[in-house]
Amino acid sequence: MNVIVNVSALVYPTEMEEKVKTAINNIVQVDLDFEDFGVPRLYGEGNIEHLRKLHLLLREERILDTARHIFLTGIEGNTIQFCMSKQVAFVGKVNFPAGEESLGSIDIEIFAENKEELMRIIDWLAPETIDGKPAVEIEL
Repeated sequence: MNVIVNVSALVYPTEMEEKVKTAINNIVQVDLDFEDFGVPRLYGEGNIEHLRKLHLLLREERILDTARHIFLTGIEGNTIQFCMSKQVAFVGKVNFPAGEESLGSIDIEIFAENKEELMRIIDWLAPETIDGKPAVEIEL
């Protein structure tokens, strides 16, 4: 499966770069680079293996239905785009903010070769549930 995961987050002047790194790596464990083209940001690229922590957290926090809804509404072509709260991620939890956050969010994009592969990733990350438990767990 050829999957590319891009993650990025702006680093505001009131934030410490190391704390933003921690927030990102608590959710998606990738090597991060720093760039500053007017607004500093951390960014990294990975693959499906880098989503294993997110996969686990969605189950631990029992938010599969919410996550599935976010992923399905974030589909554009062969890509899923969504954001997560930096502050909540810093403490190792998952939160999908309803709107713009004052300190910005962690932006995540998942690229797949085709729509079928993209749906398989969603089914792996956040499967349909019965009484809050995965109806079927698939392996990737």
